[in-house]
Amino acid sequence: MAGVPAPGAAAAAAPTAPGERLGLRSDWDYALHLPLHYVDETRVTPIAELRESRVAVVQARVLQAELMTARRRVLRVVVEDDSARLELRFFHFYPSWTRQYAAGRALRIRGEPRRGLFGFEMVHPVCHALGPDAPLPDRLTPVYPSAAGVSQAWLRKAVAAALRRLDAREWLPQTLLARLQLPPLGQALQLLHAPPPDVEIEQLEDRRHPAWRRVKFDELLAQQLAQQLARARRAEQRAWPLPARDGGVAQRLLRTLPFALTPDQAACVAEIGVDLQREQPMHRLLQGDVGSGKTVVAALAAAQAIDSGMQCALMAPTDILAAQHLRRLAEWLQPLGVGVAWLRGGQSRREREAEMARAASGEASLVVGTHAVIQDKVQFARLGLAVVDEQHRFGVAQRLSLRAKGAGEQRQPHLLMMTATPIPRTLAMAVFGDLDISTIAHAPPGRQPVRTRVFSEQRRDSVMHRVRELVLAGRQAYWVCPLIEPAADSPPGPKAQPELRDALATHAELQALLGEHGDCVGLLHGRMPAARKAEVMAAFAAGELRLLVATTVIEVGVDVPTASLMVIEHAERFGLSQLHQLRGRVGRGHDAAQCLLLFSEPLSATARARLRAMHDTGDGFVLAQKDLELRGPGELLGQRQSGLQGLRHADLRDDADLLELARGAAAELLREQPQAARAHLQRWLGGGMDWLAA
Repeated sequence: MAGVPAPGAAAAAAPTAPGERLGLRSDWDYALHLPLHYVDETRVTPIAELRESRVAVVQARVLQAELMTARRRVLRVVVEDDSARLELRFFHFYPSWTRQYAAGRALRIRGEPRRGLFGFEMVHPVCHALGPDAPLPDRLTPVYPSAAGVSQAWLRKAVAAALRRLDAREWLPQTLLARLQLPPLGQALQLLHAPPPDVEIEQLEDRRHPAWRRVKFDELLAQQLAQQLARARRAEQRAWPLPARDGGVAQRLLRTLPFALTPDQAACVAEIGVDLQREQPMHRLLQGDVGSGKTVVAALAAAQAIDSGMQCALMAPTDILAAQHLRRLAEWLQPLGVGVAWLRGGQSRREREAEMARAASGEASLVVGTHAVIQDKVQFARLGLAVVDEQHRFGVAQRLSLRAKGAGEQRQPHLLMMTATPIPRTLAMAVFGDLDISTIAHAPPGRQPVRTRVFSEQRRDSVMHRVRELVLAGRQAYWVCPLIEPAADSPPGPKAQPELRDALATHAELQALLGEHGDCVGLLHGRMPAARKAEVMAAFAAGELRLLVATTVIEVGVDVPTASLMVIEHAERFGLSQLHQLRGRVGRGHDAAQCLLLFSEPLSATARARLRAMHDTGDGFVLAQKDLELRGPGELLGQRQSGLQGLRHADLRDDADLLELARGAAAELLREQPQAARAHLQRWLGGGMDWLAA
């Protein structure tokens, strides 16, 4: 098509082409770049029948065009049809436009009418000059997602050209399409890009039309196919089998633990134990609510690996969480003769090299650390099990780097990932369908329910005095702020939005409030050196500090059973999962625990719903489902959400039924028509399947 660079190979060869700005390179990219909404230009409305604020198309003749310069430059164009007159106003225009709107010119005009001083007017409508017999469009006009410099007219021509060239052959069996009542893909795409006027626009824009269901089904099917193929590929890999051993570290650890495993914990230990004995690499996610006891399950898995003469590496995203694991695991395993090494950022060169040497020689059977564990210089003698805690905080490349540490003799280490953010079922199927999942659904006995209360910022002073009373009575509490210090770009003077409280100022404020007892108020934030953070946490755990002012650095890995109160400032700024994680820092001892959520007006509907959910339930699985409904899947996941890269059209909140159907159809296709399955997968994902490897 003249003037429109062809999508596909031509677009790829011209990096400055408009489509490149939208990531559109192939014909399929253009075909799947679906409209946001539609405009009905198939019907002309007489000017006399216009309705205020209802977008309409009129055909009229120009009576006059004049440039007005009273308070600002305005191009005023008056048009009329056989029923009435209409005024058009343009505030941004070129001088040549006065010639384009010459008297007598016929125009087709689309815009939103509003009442003016002299009848209806339209501000910046879309206008087209008409030939003597210009027909009306016979299709709804699509409006596409775009970017600066990419016009709707260019996109419509480029998409139409791509659709004409498109190889939209049907890969899915007709019996499957008939059973699911889905139209052919080519037909569905043609309808979505150029729908006839009798199609309900609401069904198209709400994505409820059968054509939309076909596109969303195909997208989910591609993802499910990819996951099932990834699982099949892993079945062909080999790991070191790690059998349980009578009288070994695992059995001795079970006997020496100061508590009994809960039924959920025991079931997870058994599932993992069976996986570890296989030659196929384990690829399992252990999920459990805050404080459910995932660490002891990981410890018993590590003990089974050690019993088999192999090493275990545990990687956590923060110094605080990694140090928490180190203390707990060393307390349990070192008395049983297990060597434990510790790797983190900020270690001295001598300390780091000594710990690395213990890992490389095999003297340390367990290596605990942060990202430092996956540095190039870190080597293992015989890594058999890799454990990744809070796995959503690590990227795919980081998890692959850890697994590569054990790729000796063409063997992969077993992989156990852990998360304290429970995964709703639909999300688990969509993103973690290639994993086996173990769940600790119930908290161990003795965990105190945390009473949650919500207060307006106006009651902050009374909350502060209540905290003062508790601290002076010997209780311990956390006070969480969203910032370390005031934002550098905060302008002086009155603000439309409330100023966010910061940890430095709040720390000073609470010290002043406690007067002579102010030295019992500690401060913890992410910019402090690791050694200083460790000192502060040790002082708080020992009871030397009674009130800890902190940022979200305490979200995970902090376990102080004597702390019984959590205050969260600007709670409306935090996600539901994050609020629940912070609340989980209290209620770990014998004292009744409380969480106080302070919020500032105005509250959005989503923020109000989050605070209501926190008030109403302490169940992390219920809150995870609510979070999915409120924010969608991306916010619940970290870089693992690259597994959602294909989900541009399907919505896990609304399309759970399609996900179930796609899951079954994927298994059926791979079993009965593997070539069609791979062709479908190539069409949708192409080479973008690296994320499945981790």
